[in-house]
Amino acid sequence: MRNIQYLIIIAIVFTFSSCSVYNFTGTGKIDAKTFQVNYFQNNADLIEPGLDRTFTLQLQDLIQNQTNLNLVSSGGDLVYEGEITDYRITPMTATADQQASQNRLKIRVNVRFTNRKKETDDFEKSFEFYYDYPAQDQLMGAIKDTAIKEILDRITQDIFNESLAKW
Repeated sequence: MRNIQYLIIIAIVFTFSSCSVYNFTGTGKIDAKTFQVNYFQNNADLIEPGLDRTFTLQLQDLIQNQTNLNLVSSGGDLVYEGEITDYRITPMTATADQQASQNRLKIRVNVRFTNRKKETDDFEKSFEFYYDYPAQDQLMGAIKDTAIKEILDRITQDIFNESLAKW
């Protein structure tokens, strides 16, 4: 009976001590208290109206939802800034009669991350992702909304992982 009590105590100690390094979002201990996401300008050759605002808000929401950091408009401990550098639609696969059977929407975002508490974490890096859709469909309406949402979900998660989760 005494051995069972020892096993239970050891299991409880290991359970609680393992949670001290990581939390449920995968981030380690963050020394910062605040973050700011500056407006990401759309500098792509092909401009999608509202994409810059949508991306900026989505990155803010992701960081707020997955950390306990406070969003500030200036003077943040963590600063995200950059620009949308590419918004491109290209044909990907062709049929036997040289017609495109699939198109790809690709978005690339250049990000400059500054950690004022730990300068070794600073980086400037491009993040991109794509969405393939049938060539006979026009990139508008629900198809465009789905494509942009899927691409931005992936890009913002990659930025989060690179800056805070260290994956």
